[in-house]
Formats: sequence, structure tokens, C-alpha cells
Amino acid sequence: MMISQTSCFWEERLKNHHKTKDKIPTMTKVCPETEEKSVCEAVVVQAISADVSFPANQFPSYKLGPDDQILDEPKENEKHRSVKDVVDKETGDLSDQHKRLSVRDLACKFDKNLAAASKLVDEAKLNEVTSLEGHVMLKKLRDALESMRGRMDGRNKEAVEKAISMVEALAVKLTQNEGVLIQEKTEVKKLASFLKQTSEDAKKLVNQEWSFACAEIESAKTLVIRLGGAFEEQELASKASRAQGPNVEKLVEEVQEARRIKRMHQPTKVMGMQHELHDLKSQIQEKSAYSIKLQREIAIIKRAEGSKSCPYVLDGAQTLGSCLRIRASSDNSASDISKCSIQWYRAASESSRREAISGANQLVYAPEPYDVGRVIQADILSNGQKFTVTTDGPINTASGLQSRVELLLRKSNSEFTVVISQMNGQDHSSRSHVFTVGKARVKLSRGWITKAREIYSNSMQLCGVRGNANAPAKALFWQPRKGLSFLLTFESEQERNAAIVLSRKYAYDSNVTLVGPDD
Repeated sequence: MMISQTSCFWEERLKNHHKTKDKIPTMTKVCPETEEKSVCEAVVVQAISADVSFPANQFPSYKLGPDDQILDEPKENEKHRSVKDVVDKETGDLSDQHKRLSVRDLACKFDKNLAAASKLVDEAKLNEVTSLEGHVMLKKLRDALESMRGRMDGRNKEAVEKAISMVEALAVKLTQNEGVLIQEKTEVKKLASFLKQTSEDAKKLVNQEWSFACAEIESAKTLVIRLGGAFEEQELASKASRAQGPNVEKLVEEVQEARRIKRMHQPTKVMGMQHELHDLKSQIQEKSAYSIKLQREIAIIKRAEGSKSCPYVLDGAQTLGSCLRIRASSDNSASDISKCSIQWYRAASESSRREAISGANQLVYAPEPYDVGRVIQADILSNGQKFTVTTDGPINTASGLQSRVELLLRKSNSEFTVVISQMNGQDHSSRSHVFTVGKARVKLSRGWITKAREIYSNSMQLCGVRGNANAPAKALFWQPRKGLSFLLTFESEQERNAAIVLSRKYAYDSNVTLVGPDD
């Protein structure tokens, strides 16, 4: 029923078309049959497009009423996009793509413009030749008219004079056109030179981008090859581990079973051996503690015997982060210690060979991490007599230093806030700086300004301060290279000692030993 109604609708449309075909104005016909066919198609399309819309890619269905009125129109699919929207979107995409010109497209455009400018220059040259020929022709024509004016009279003479004035006006106009052409030629030359330079720059840019792209492609190929090799090795390792997995598990089970059988058969013997080992450990600890106590008592006795004849004593805690100070004893206050010559030493024990600490010749000395576990001594030369003061025992490490160093070792770079007290041996007043200790280099900077930055080398020196300083336990001597040295003061004793430990460890990893001057 629906098909019959639709066919009836189109038959009525065609009949109406044939009736109105003769009323359409037509132009001169070259081929009557072709013209009639095209007009017919135009009328059909106009009639159809006026009343019918196609929302989908299928023929629509309608219900017709009286006078060919459409009663039920098909519902448009909401998800289907109209042709207009699709065309607008494609047009916008093409416009955006056209705007995104590559560097190579720009170079091609510059070449085209350069060719056009060269063509304009050639045309300007031709115009110059044509203009020159025009001047010659105008001059010949004026000469001819002048000769004719001498032979003419009356009305003919006036016509010749009028012709001469017209020739002169043409010459003036030609001269003006030549000026305009010369100016245009200058501008065209400037444009040509500009386009030529721009084209060369564009070509250089294209070549540069091409080289960059080739380098990126080569690096990507190398990375892909490397990843492929790594994946293959991982796959082989996983296969080997899967192949060896059952054997390893079997061996572990056998060892565990053997241990279980051994404990079942000899439980008493194993427990007895464990008790004996525990007793031996406790006895060794007691004897070592008793030995250390005897050594300390002997040292105290020797020091008490020597103090009777030594007019000086050593004050200060014997731990890292403190200061050792030499002072006169109370019963010998008359001696002036400031006029004495002092030299500090470090030794493994009181009776072992001593090592002089270069530069340590002041009344105060702050032990550094290198002194931990060693005995510190000082020789005092006064009025031709030599006296020696010694610590009660080896220098102990500071509490919390080891954990602080372990925390800093997890970072690639460790930063410390410092103040420059001296620079190249001269007093220097400055604001706070940042002392950065890295795995490959040491840097001293403040914001964007870098005072010194050097990699670990044999010319670098770093140690605790050994000369005059306001806070010796917080001060550090650093010589990045020969001819440049700093005396840095840290915020705390722990920060100074941590910086020394870190820098010496990183330097040792680089086969460099950081020591003080003349060590």
C-alpha cells in the first residue's frame, strides 16, 4: 500500500512537470534533445528538493492524503549527522590543515615567489627597451611634423601644430611612466633579494630539521634494538630460571629434610654447643671491658704522674663535634701560654707512632671524622722546655652522625647552608651560601651565582679547620684548586662532620683521597 502511494505521488509530479515544461524560458538550443533533457532534470530536482529531504541513505516512505499532502513524515535519526554539518566539519578540517604549513611548504612558496620576482625583473627590462624605442619614435615623429609645419600654411599648419603638441604630451607621459617603472623596478629588486634570502634561510631550516629528524630516527632505532636485546635476554633468563626452578626447589627440600633429621638425632649436642658459644661470647666481652678499664686506669695514673711536672692541661669532651683547648694548670698560672709554640698530633694509641696535623698550631683544635678512634696529643714548647698533653682515650664518634650520613647518601646531591668566613686566607664577610656535595663534584653557590665548582681531583683539599676560627667545631677548610681556598662555617657541628664524611666517600669512589694541607 505504501509503495503504491509513493509511485502515485511521483507520477503526479511528472505529469505536472510535463504540463509546465513549455512555460520555462530557454536559450538558443544547440542540441534540442540534450537541452530538453537537462531542463527536465533540473525541474525534477527542483521539485523533489523543495518537498523531500533524505535524512538517511535509504529511500523514504510517506503516507499521502488528499491533494498529495504528506500525512506522516519519517522521523530523523538523532544520531545521524546532516550533510551540512559533515561538509562544515570537513571544510574546517581542510582549512586548519591548510593553515598548518610545514617548513618545506614555506620553502616551496618562497621559491615560487622568487621565480615570480625574477619574471617581474625581466618584464621591467623589456619595458625599458620598449620605452627607449617609444622615445626614438616620438622624436622622429616630432621631427617629421616640424618639417611638415614649415611647408604647410593656413588650416593644415594648425593641424600640424596640434599634432606636435600631442606628440610632446605623449613624450611627457612616457617620461612619467618611465619614472613609475623605475620605482617599481627598484621595489621588485628589493623584493627579489628579500625572497632569495628568505628562500635560502628556509632551505637551511629544512636541512636542519631533516638532520634532526634523521638523528631522532637513528636514536629511536638504537633504542628499539637495545630494548629488543633486553627483552630477549629477559626471556632467556626466565626460561633458564623456569628450567632450573624444579631442581633448586628439590635441593632446598633435601637440605631442609637433612637438617630436620640431624636435629631429631642430635638435639642435645646442638643445644650444648649453642650454650658453650654463648658463654664464650659473654666471657670475651667481660675480659675486653676489663682490659679497657685497666688501660684507662693506667693512662690516668701516668697522666697524674706527668701532670705533676707538666704545667698545662687539656680541656674539652673527647668526642666528635667538641673542641680541645690547652690551658695552664691552676698551680702554674704565671706561665704565659700565648707565647708558647704548639703542634697537635694524632696517633692510634699513646705508645704508637704519631702523625703531625699540619696547620694545627693553635690553642684550640676541633677533631674531625678522620680523628675518630685515635688519640690526640699536643706538644707545647715553652722557654726551651717541651711538654705533652694527651686525651684520656681515643676520640668517640658523635651521636646521630651515622644515621644522618645514611640519610644523605640516598640523595644524589646534599646541600648545606654555610657562611664564607675566609677566602684565600683573608677575612671575608658574606651572606649565607649553599655548599653542595655531589657524587662527582663539589659546588659553592648563592642563587644563580657560583663561587666555585670542581670535580674531585688530587689538587682538591678538604678537612676540618686547623687555624684561627670563631667556631672551630663548625668550620671547614676547602681548597677547590690551587690558588683558591675557603673557610666555611656551617649551621651545626653535625652538618660540618656530615659534609666531610660525604665528600671523602664520594672522592674515594672516584679514586681520590681528600686530606688537609701537607697531609
